Amino acid sequence: MVLILFSFVTTSKGQYTCGVTGLLHMPSAEMQKDGTFMFGGNFMNKENLPNKRWWGYNSYNYFMGITFFQRLEVSYICTLVKGQKNISYWPKQTWNKFVNQDRQFAARFQAVKEGEFWKYMPSIVLGVNDPTTATETGHNYTKLSAKSSINGFFNRWYIAATKHFNIPYGELGVHLAYLYNRRKDYHLNGPAIGVNFKPDICKDLNVILEYDAKTINFGAIYSLWHDHINILAEMQEGKYFSGGITFKVNLLGGNNWNSWK
Repeated sequence: MVLILFSFVTTSKGQYTCGVTGLLHMPSAEMQKDGTFMFGGNFMNKENLPNKRWWGYNSYNYFMGITFFQRLEVSYICTLVKGQKNISYWPKQTWNKFVNQDRQFAARFQAVKEGEFWKYMPSIVLGVNDPTTATETGHNYTKLSAKSSINGFFNRWYIAATKHFNIPYGELGVHLAYLYNRRKDYHLNGPAIGVNFKPDICKDLNVILEYDAKTINFGAIYSLWHDHINILAEMQEGKYFSGGITFKVNLLGGNNWNSWK
């Protein structure tokens, strides 16, 4: 996988920094095209990571995912972990080195497509990240509540709705979501709201502003090579940079390799 830090703010459908379709941090109800396989990686600012004991430093993730049956997306995401002096789990030779990774699965199901039953109907997605965890004693990995402060670091359940509007000078997307988990270190139980704008003069640019139930973030995704490459950059709370790159290939065909755009 490719892990790249881009130092500029330049996004088609948002590639959420966790490696699934969405905005920046918050989920949306948008979906990739049926058959889309995507993979890539992100530089993750330490403020963008959920547990300060395990990630008191900047890190990286890499991911892969596929969309199928037009409504379902599943992803596998790994976030790199350093050995740390203050945690007895790590032997001295691992301190301050990326020697491990936190692994998680994510899934999203689009229950309603935009305009499906009514022309004003928003799309609706149900989703989950990192759904299982261990207890404090390290057992019971099937416990879906993920109440622990170990493992299941990125756990969250959500429902999201999205509606797009054609307005002067471009397309506006409005996104609402409700997020929930029982984490001790990164508790979520509240609404999120976001907007994105694709200007007519540059439809490959997608500018995003969101409140993700914790922080206010802004950034953008820029689409290259007929949406085969997406470049993501964001500023969390207006001051903490994260960014990355996603590659897309449609396994059902319809790819456009003939010209660079």
